[in-house]
Amino acid sequence: MGKEFSIIPREVPEVHTEFRRICTPLPHPDSVATLEKLRRHEPISMRGQLPVVWERAEDVSVYDRHGNRWLDWSSGVLVTNAGHGAPEVRKAIIEQVNSGLIHNYVFASEERAELAECLVGLAPEGLDKVFLLTTGSEATECSLKLARAQGIRTGGNRKIGIVGFERGFHGRTLGAQQAGGIPGQKNWIINEDPAILNVPFPDGYWTEDQSFELFLKTIKARGLAPDQIAGVMLETFQGVGPDFAPVEYIQAVAEFCRQNGALLIFDEVQAGFGRSGKFWAFEHYGVTPDLICCGKGISSSLPLSAVIGRSAVMDSFPPGSMTSTHTGNPVCCAAALASVRKILSEDLTGNAARLGPVLLAGLQRIQDKHPEVVGHVAARGLVGGLQVVKSGKKEPDHDMAHSIVERCFHKGLLLFSPVGAWGQTVKIAPPLTISKAALEEGVSVLEESVREAVTF
Repeated sequence: MGKEFSIIPREVPEVHTEFRRICTPLPHPDSVATLEKLRRHEPISMRGQLPVVWERAEDVSVYDRHGNRWLDWSSGVLVTNAGHGAPEVRKAIIEQVNSGLIHNYVFASEERAELAECLVGLAPEGLDKVFLLTTGSEATECSLKLARAQGIRTGGNRKIGIVGFERGFHGRTLGAQQAGGIPGQKNWIINEDPAILNVPFPDGYWTEDQSFELFLKTIKARGLAPDQIAGVMLETFQGVGPDFAPVEYIQAVAEFCRQNGALLIFDEVQAGFGRSGKFWAFEHYGVTPDLICCGKGISSSLPLSAVIGRSAVMDSFPPGSMTSTHTGNPVCCAAALASVRKILSEDLTGNAARLGPVLLAGLQRIQDKHPEVVGHVAARGLVGGLQVVKSGKKEPDHDMAHSIVERCFHKGLLLFSPVGAWGQTVKIAPPLTISKAALEEGVSVLEESVREAVTF
């Protein structure tokens, strides 16, 4: 992992289709100065994405200022569920800016009240309080705090255990990275909290044992009793795949939480707002969590996140003791209301559900043609992934995944850099407004890029 894409302009074949246009070298020579400026003034960690300087983005398309157009399969990292620059969202932002209120800390605003009411109305019955924040990491950190506070209140200082999952990702802050399980991302912490542990995620590929017994055995091996667990946090689908756990497994986790007074926390930051073909991806499991962490697709634009939960948990702290400087920023709230309403009114969740089988069939076709390097594929709704491995082995191949993503870029299909526990996954996440024709064209480009990478 950590490989950079070159910013040296390269001649590539021209592309002209309904959804893609490549007509210059990539990156365009005139954009190199901007890329170099960013390299001078930003940390190396920001160099991981493809060398395109965005000029604008509309619906499912990303444009540079030199005439190139990409079919976007990134959604700006699963943010633009309602499409890039949705007219309804832009209008709401402009009207809010022109209203004269663009910041108010946690003083009351109509915009925040309206969004809170909206989100509660979309959550399962009993989840009746919303805490608006800024980032996904902020939401997951908040949920960890609430879980521990609840555990201490009901079981004393011994009930502080937090269970996360191997290969899980909840953000890049201290608590979020300990609850997550991406190899190498915790090395900087050193003094890890001994009461935060990771159990294997039952994806059926990297972890073949999908039994709930493995969950119980892992907790026991770490010296924690079930009644010491304050919370279990997991991504509704693991973003490294995307991978869903078996339904019966998640139902067993939910029952474990009920029996032991632990909070069930679903991280829906990637998964929520229609992405998986359900408005909340936990609906696939037939269970209701105690806390929902959400963000990204909530606004299809501006930074906003939320924790949604039961009053008994959300009201753990007294007035003024759990706030955030940009809680429910009115401009962000206006954008979120417009985005959510568009998702609902245009049934974008239904569009994701209808196109999910098309995406999965396309990925399975690619795997069938290249089983030696495509070890695992998954898709549900409009999120999917190819997990790339070294020839004939269950061993991640970041270099091959990197090559596939770059080849797609040169052909006018835009993905973000490979993700996953070892950077092996070519992740697919187009805006939920994508048409079947555009999706099928993108699958064809991906198929061609895999073939070229394999035979190069």
